Amino acid sequence: MQNLYAVILAGGSGTRLWPRSRSSRPKQFLDLVADETMIQQTVRRVLPIIPSERICFIVGEQHVAEIQRQLPAVPKENIFVEPAARGTGPCVGLAAAYLRQRDPDATMCSLHADHFIRDAEGFRDALRTSYEAAQHAMLVTIGAKPTYPETGYGYVECGDEVAHANGRSVYRITRFTEKPQRAVAEQMIASGRCLWNTGMFTWRVDAIMAAFERWMPEFHQQLDEIACAFDDTDSLARLWSRVANQTIDRGIMERADNGAVVPIDIGWSDIGSWATLHGLLAADENGNVVRGDHLAIDTHKSLIHANGKLIVTIGVSDIIVVETDDAILICAKERAQEVKDVVDMLRTSKRTQLL
Repeated sequence: MQNLYAVILAGGSGTRLWPRSRSSRPKQFLDLVADETMIQQTVRRVLPIIPSERICFIVGEQHVAEIQRQLPAVPKENIFVEPAARGTGPCVGLAAAYLRQRDPDATMCSLHADHFIRDAEGFRDALRTSYEAAQHAMLVTIGAKPTYPETGYGYVECGDEVAHANGRSVYRITRFTEKPQRAVAEQMIASGRCLWNTGMFTWRVDAIMAAFERWMPEFHQQLDEIACAFDDTDSLARLWSRVANQTIDRGIMERADNGAVVPIDIGWSDIGSWATLHGLLAADENGNVVRGDHLAIDTHKSLIHANGKLIVTIGVSDIIVVETDDAILICAKERAQEVKDVVDMLRTSKRTQLL
């Protein structure tokens, strides 16, 4: 796998983990599940099979300094700057264009900087499988075995086996379903053919470029112009401002006839809310996950995140409490997804110092 590059998408905002996650330091730069930050864990997971000189990042200008601070060994030329957020489709295309200039024969695995994976070796094994399958010009995603009918994830439906690589089966993708209703999610899980869409992909750079040319031709044409402006920041920003928003799923994967999926069962999560984090971390005998100074009386199945102050809870269960220097979040655990609505309210009311 000497031509395999990791491209780590590190531009997400992590609004559902407010107030810890902020625009200046979103969740990928936080130590949510370990002493390391999420992005540091992501790098450590791939280092045994991809050396640091082939680990790249695509990120907004505002987060370049934070990557350099947290990962000082990263070569500056491995940080690709996305002038503005345009969705995962253009983001992946921009990264592929950078890699094509560096190594036209490159194979690229597109990863996210803020995912939790319990079984790191199992992940690397799946990555090896996806690499082998990608050599046959397939666009390969990694799908996680669902453990409950999550309505906040997309799903991938497996068809027939199309390859056997690295001792594992690779299946044709027959359908993508984005964030289904609970009853639909339950039916898909019961079928045994559906996996969570992790948003992790592996493909040869020439294969993904051919897919852009076929399925997103306007963007592909723009990308040729953009690639000529990599050394001109102003021209790059001007050209990029004309690019339309699009996800890689809807722009490419839902249309492609060479999509394939590698199933995994490795304890994957995108940590999409404080409630999700509660389910991942070790709890005490009362089901509480506590960080910081907490005094509890009759408190159960809650997440408490103190930041310098003593937090006292009495007679409560299934709640989230998160304290930062300038804000305190208190919510029912079952409504943790609504934290993003708080961020929208703050933005609308122009309380930007809290974003």
